[in-house]
Amino acid sequence: MSFFKDLSLSAVTAGFVAVLVGFTSSVAIVFQAAQSFGATPQQITSWMWALGLGMGLCSLVPSLILRQPVMIAWSTPGAAVLATAGLAGGFSMAEAVGAFMACAALITLAGVTGWFERIMNRLPMEIAAALLAGVLARFGMDAFAALQSALPLVLVMLAAYLLTRRLLPRYAVVVTLLAGVAWAALAGQMRWSEVHLALALPVFIAPEFSFSALMSLALPLFIVTMASQNLPGVAVMRASGYQLPVSRLITLTGLATLVLAPFGAFALNFSAITAAICMGPEAHPDPAKRYTAAASCGLFYIAVGIFGAIVTGLLTAFPQELVVAIAGLALLGAIGGGLAGALAGESHREASLITFLVTLSGVTLAGIGSAFWGVVAGSIALFVQQYGRGHRRAAP
Repeated sequence: MSFFKDLSLSAVTAGFVAVLVGFTSSVAIVFQAAQSFGATPQQITSWMWALGLGMGLCSLVPSLILRQPVMIAWSTPGAAVLATAGLAGGFSMAEAVGAFMACAALITLAGVTGWFERIMNRLPMEIAAALLAGVLARFGMDAFAALQSALPLVLVMLAAYLLTRRLLPRYAVVVTLLAGVAWAALAGQMRWSEVHLALALPVFIAPEFSFSALMSLALPLFIVTMASQNLPGVAVMRASGYQLPVSRLITLTGLATLVLAPFGAFALNFSAITAAICMGPEAHPDPAKRYTAAASCGLFYIAVGIFGAIVTGLLTAFPQELVVAIAGLALLGAIGGGLAGALAGESHREASLITFLVTLSGVTLAGIGSAFWGVVAGSIALFVQQYGRGHRRAAP
């Protein structure tokens, strides 16, 4: 198969880092969301099974078919919404599953009608690049902020990254990750007690539909998933130079969520942070072969789903500072590329800068994250600055 010819160590490492970052940075929120509906330990494990399988297959299969990197993740802001609303509303697990299925139907409708892709097609590339930079910049900042709590570990990783970028740039992230793990192991910072030998088993929960759950769970989950996840996810694709069939892929995530919702898959969507890791030059110097990084990521996610507690324990055994540092260093190229694209054209520069700053601010309004409001602010600024100028130039 050509996949194995195109595969490289850097691509496999990028896929692993993407899973490591995506999983460890938000799995606690997913656990909280499940617990807010009174989930048993077996049901929480089923959530991991369903989400791992859904993310893995929806990343692996399209990447192999399209030979472009397709990165699917769970909705982290959606999990946060569920955790809050679940505690406040006292909803049962059956009502939650009904809300998951309703949300999945709305996501599928958005993909089938193509309305979301039409909106994204009208977004200027500079605004998309600024959005990408704003979403990722906080991870770069957090990598260096980790120096305060784990100075030796982060310095070792930074030194490994800089030296390898000069001598073996293709393997910079690989060597940096290995250096971080080796240092953490020698320093006794690896939490091996988190690892438990157990496989994940799916638990079916029959859905129950209620108006209050639809309004309090399904609708907010849909809105934040589209605005805070799919929107920046598409921006990462475009800024990375990939023209993927957005509507068909959104339809796929909606249908996959619909099928897996009774087992705990609350919302699947495009990833942004982890997508940048697998779509950047660190994954593979040839953009046409970076699909192998996304496919590798998909395989790792499937392993997370099938082997449940074992893989969960391995991923959570890493020190938090190691995860934060490897994420920030792996995303440096994507952050720089986003800023360069956002500020390249003078006519869009100020609007792009506003998009970047609002997105970076992390502001949340009406339960919707800063990625959405960054695009809104930048688009308004661009409209105010540019509207009517073309007509005035064309006038005699």
